[in-house]
Amino acid sequence: MTAGEMLAATVPMVRTLDLEFLESTADRAVVRMPDRADYHNHVGGPHAGAMFTLAESASGAIVIAAFGDQLGRAVPLAVSAEIGYKKLAMGEVTATAVLGRPAAEVVAELDAGERPEFPVTVEIRRGDGAVTGEMTVVWTLRPNS
Repeated sequence: MTAGEMLAATVPMVRTLDLEFLESTADRAVVRMPDRADYHNHVGGPHAGAMFTLAESASGAIVIAAFGDQLGRAVPLAVSAEIGYKKLAMGEVTATAVLGRPAAEVVAELDAGERPEFPVTVEIRRGDGAVTGEMTVVWTLRPNS
């Protein structure tokens, strides 16, 4: 099961927004949200909350792809998230997420008995390629008790 399939199966909001996981590897996750009137805000573009969910879902996909082999001993949890809306988003939007630290460093901290934290950066782009939003989600791997 891919990271996108896992998120779609376990996170109802992913299905609610009909998010499409185009790529989900340990290096990069790309998730697309369709343009639907139900997702629009007062100016006819995707609602800020929908774009937040899109970007957070892309960050989750890369976390699952990068650390899926650690799920038997740790649970990935979002610690914090910050988003900046840069330009008006219209139509279909795509979020691209990348890890802010090497996965091996994070696993080494987990191996040392620590609860590692690591950032995932996400860019949201509209169809013409313009960056409409940027998000950073700080994740942790909480060791199982």
